[in-house]
Amino acid sequence: MPELLFKQKEILHYPQLDTVLMVEQFIYDHSGEFKKKALWENLPKQMMYQTFCVIIDYLLESGKIAVDPEGKIAWVWDPEGVKRYLARKDLSWN
Repeated sequence: MPELLFKQKEILHYPQLDTVLMVEQFIYDHSGEFKKKALWENLPKQMMYQTFCVIIDYLLESGKIAVDPEGKIAWVWDPEGVKRYLARKDLSWN
């Protein structure tokens, strides 16, 4: 199993599920608009920056978001798109 970017003993406060979902939805709605700190400042609910960083680390590690060369965060997770591509016969490999 790959080593996680964050270690259990270093985290003071783990985010609740509703907080993670709120950050996911905000990133999805504003994909590519904000850098990390600006994203945190514009969230609908305030939270500790360390908690926000834990969520961002999780989303990066799970492949749901990516950071472009300018530092802007974008939503990249698209399971429905993957299903569509996998169903196409002309894109299959041998």
